[in-house]
Formats: sequence, C-alpha cells, structure tokens
Amino acid sequence: MSEQKTKIGVIGSGSWATAMIKMLTDNHKDKVINWWVRKQEDIDYIKSYQHNPSYLSAVEIKLAESSLFIDAKAVIQQSDIVILNTPAAYLEDALEGLTLEDMQGKIIVSAIKGIIPSLKEIVGEYLVDKYAVSTDDIIVVGGPCHAEEVSLEKLSYLTFASKNTANAAFVAQFFQTHYIKTVISNDAIGVEYGAVLKNIYALAGGICHGIGYGDNFQAVLISNAIREMEYFVDAIEPQDREINNSGYLGDLLVTAYSQFSRNRTFGTMIGKGYSVKSAQLEMNMVAEGYFASDCIQEIINRHHLQMPICNTVYDILYKNKSAVLAVKELADKLS
Repeated sequence: MSEQKTKIGVIGSGSWATAMIKMLTDNHKDKVINWWVRKQEDIDYIKSYQHNPSYLSAVEIKLAESSLFIDAKAVIQQSDIVILNTPAAYLEDALEGLTLEDMQGKIIVSAIKGIIPSLKEIVGEYLVDKYAVSTDDIIVVGGPCHAEEVSLEKLSYLTFASKNTANAAFVAQFFQTHYIKTVISNDAIGVEYGAVLKNIYALAGGICHGIGYGDNFQAVLISNAIREMEYFVDAIEPQDREINNSGYLGDLLVTAYSQFSRNRTFGTMIGKGYSVKSAQLEMNMVAEGYFASDCIQEIINRHHLQMPICNTVYDILYKNKSAVLAVKELADKLS
C-alpha cells in the first residue's frame, strides 16, 4: 500500500475517536481523513465550530467539512485504513449494511477495548467471522493512553499489534506526534484480550475503592490481576510475550488507577451501593468492563480457568452478590 495520500477512515465519534482524530490531524504524514459521526447535529456543530459538542469539546477539529460523514459505509468504501472506534456494544449497528466486499483489501484497525456482547467475541474474531478479513489485515490498538490526556497533549504511548507487524508499523506512523510514541507488537490476540480484561480489573479496583479499601489492598489486587491476565491470555493464545510491557501492564495500571478511567468510576459507584442500571444512567458513558465481565466469564467456564478476580466482578454485577461479602472472600484468595 502506498504511503502517498493514504485514506484513513474513523468509525466512531466518542472521546477516544475524537482523540484519534486529533492525533491524525496533528501528525504531518500526507493523508486523507474521513470521519463517521453518528449524529447529524454533531456534524453540523463540528462544521460550524470545529469542536465535538459531546466529547472532548476543548479539542479543535482540524478537518474539512467534506471529511465528515453520517454514512459509515461511505467512509469505509472511501478509505484504505479503517479505524473502528465505537463502544463494542454498538459496533454491529455502526456497520449495519456492510458487505464482505466493502471490507476487502483494507487494513482494519480495532481501537475498541471490549467484547461484542451479542456474540461474545473480541473485535478481531468478529472481523474474521463476519467479514472474512484476513488476520494479517487486522491491527489492534492498545494503551496505556487515555483520551483526556491526549487532548491535553500529555506524552502517551500506543501499542499497534498485528500478526503482520509491517502493517502495524505502517499504520502507527500516522499517529506519531510530539506527544504520541508508538510500540509495535505481533501479539494481536493477547493485546486485545488484555485490553478487555484490564477493564474488568479496573472495575474490581473501583468496587474495592467504593467499599473503602485503601491503596495497600489496591496494590495487591492489581499485582494479582496482571498474573491472572497472563494466565488467561496464555491459555487462550499461547505465545512468548512479556506481560509487563506497556501494552499489558501499562494499560492495566492506567485503567485501574486513573481519575479518567470510566471503568474504575463505574466500579466505585457499584462499591458505594449503586445498582448497575443507576450507575450506567448517571455515567452516561459506556463502561466496557460491564459487558466484558459476562463474556469473559463464559470463556472462563468453557476453558475451566481459575480466575478469582474476574469471578468476583461477575458475581457482583450479574448474580447480585454483596460487593462487601464478595471482596472479603476474594481477599482471602490473593497473595
């Protein structure tokens, strides 16, 4: 694929998608950017004021009016690289009406850190099963990287993972700026499952914080969580990987501890006694860890894995187990 005038399409208009638009426009590589924005009123606002009215509203949107689309299919058809950046639960709706032919010959990048709830599949699996995309043409973007810090141009790192590391490096170059450094990995499945699991662990950390546990316990929880993550990804996709790299441990740490983490915030509300529904309504944002917990639990059961932290979060969210009692029982299993 020629680097000259590469066409990049972004599907999604939330905070992380808006942050990616900022990275792409701040990057000096020659390219065309197409952006699918879900609501026409948001498109109209962006055209008039060069800001996303709903997410990261301080970020200046430096795109031509012709780069904004209400039709996701048109963005995909006109792009060489397609970046999927919606909540996992909404991806099927965003891609409705797409055919296998629409996805062929393109590099597909998943910036989605969740599992599709209706299918209980990570996005990479969904792309292969639904659209026959080659695994060589799939790239997974991992952190640690919060959209809010990108908007402030705080130095951040992105991991681009693919079986085809040349494709990963090709895409990564379009995101490099003075505040974004990139890392290349060949572990697409491990990075993608790690990104799903870290949301569950951040939920666990939030629940413990909401109940009243302190920093000492949080440190034990997260040190156990990274070992549990390694155990899981090694069982699902055996590979020589360094779990302490930033794409795994780094992403886990920032999601578990950061003030910007919606999963930690959601968990804190649960720990304080909110119901799942009331916490979701008050946040008005998707906490991917909630849907991921149900999906990961099915995989845990299928493979007969021992995952006490994931089990605890699932019991609290889906079996209405007392958070106080569940965490107390979990504490006896940690080391």
